[in-house]
Amino acid sequence: MILHHIQSSPTQSAALKLCLRYINSADSILLSSNAVNCLLNKEWQSRLSDYNILVLEDDVIARGLQARLSTFRMISYADFVALTLTHNKVISW
Repeated sequence: MILHHIQSSPTQSAALKLCLRYINSADSILLSSNAVNCLLNKEWQSRLSDYNILVLEDDVIARGLQARLSTFRMISYADFVALTLTHNKVISW
């Protein structure tokens, strides 16, 4: 079980697209920094709908997107640390 940590928007980098090539159904994706912006796009919402998607709450708040991304599971930095302990590996893209 891998935690895939995506930090850049798909408009800035191919990280998320590459991640989806290698992800397993048991893996999780954590979106932080500018990567949270991809969830504003219906196409990306659809592409990610089959995966366990987590978003870093502080980054959502920093961008004023709480209302628009309220349907996604938001986690704190403490939760992020806990996830690194429950997953076998963490890959930062």
